[in-house]
Amino acid sequence: MNEHEVALKNPLTLAFVGDAVQTLHVRMALAQTDIKAKELHKRASAIVCATAQAKRFDEIFDNFTAAEKDIAMRARNTDHNTVPKSCTIAEYHKAKALEATIGYNYLLGNTKRVNEIIGEVHKC
Repeated sequence: MNEHEVALKNPLTLAFVGDAVQTLHVRMALAQTDIKAKELHKRASAIVCATAQAKRFDEIFDNFTAAEKDIAMRARNTDHNTVPKSCTIAEYHKAKALEATIGYNYLLGNTKRVNEIIGEVHKC
């Protein structure tokens, strides 16, 4: 897909892709550690949760490109039918914005940028 085609995607579709990419990235990083198997899911869930994603969004939003900011704002402002009980509505909206930005870059093939946005797993 080219940049125009990806930018026209529904922001929640981009978030759907971004969530999967981030989850895989985190799980691959955790699989390379000496963490016991029973702790892997708990650790991954703590990193790929709306609260942690909202925090990451706040940390890096100023470093987004204009196109990334546009995607993020579209995703953040999209109506969501459900919100998990484990976070606030504001955190959930920011999490979707982060996921959409990851999905946008992934679909463009910008793996270096995806890694920059996700950040170091051990810092989460």
